[in-house]
Amino acid sequence: MAKVELKVKIRHRAGKGGARQTRREGSFPAVLYGEGEEVRVLSVDSKEFYPVIRTAAGENVILDLKIEGREDGECIAIVKEIQYHPVRRDILHVDFQHISMTKKIVVRVPVEINGEAVGVTTKGGILEVIHREIEVECLPADIPEALALDVTELDVGDSLQVKDLRVENATIVSDPDETVVTIVAPSVIEEAKPAAAEEAEEGEEEKAAGEAGEKEEEKTPEDTEGKAEK
Repeated sequence: MAKVELKVKIRHRAGKGGARQTRREGSFPAVLYGEGEEVRVLSVDSKEFYPVIRTAAGENVILDLKIEGREDGECIAIVKEIQYHPVRRDILHVDFQHISMTKKIVVRVPVEINGEAVGVTTKGGILEVIHREIEVECLPADIPEALALDVTELDVGDSLQVKDLRVENATIVSDPDETVVTIVAPSVIEEAKPAAAEEAEEGEEEKAAGEAGEKEEEKTPEDTEGKAEK
């Protein structure tokens, strides 16, 4: 997997006020951490970052971070976590993890559903995806873009588990017995959704908007130091 260059800046004003100022300037706050390393507080230009995670690699893109104003300002990293605004879906904060190209890491890889299940086409069944991402361990250069799963032969009541997935140059670390996809009858879906749940859905967006302010509070280096031990 090729590396993608991304320019970032050291952010000198931390805390909630600094995070808001960073967003007003068209960037978002971020942190960079690594095993045994001091956490670095950064700002990232939103216009430069969005195209990076829209490549085929998605959020598992390998980044060649260029830290402005530092002699040691170049490092290889991956995106460990992205916080989005619950309504607008703007990026609020990103965690970067410093990695070595010669050391294996654990990442979440999306599941790619291929084919159309016979239980859907002939019996009106519904394809239910239980897990859209699976954890794998591999070298950074071997991170797969997706894990393909062929559902063509699935009938109503059938399912596929993690152990049915195949990947080269990587080890799947998710529970092998966990269900990834299943085909259910339409009546089962309807009975499983009570009227009370439908009413709750109507107010969900307002509730999310009300909580948005809390989620905009910036992570501090103290919040992420524990991750460096992973």
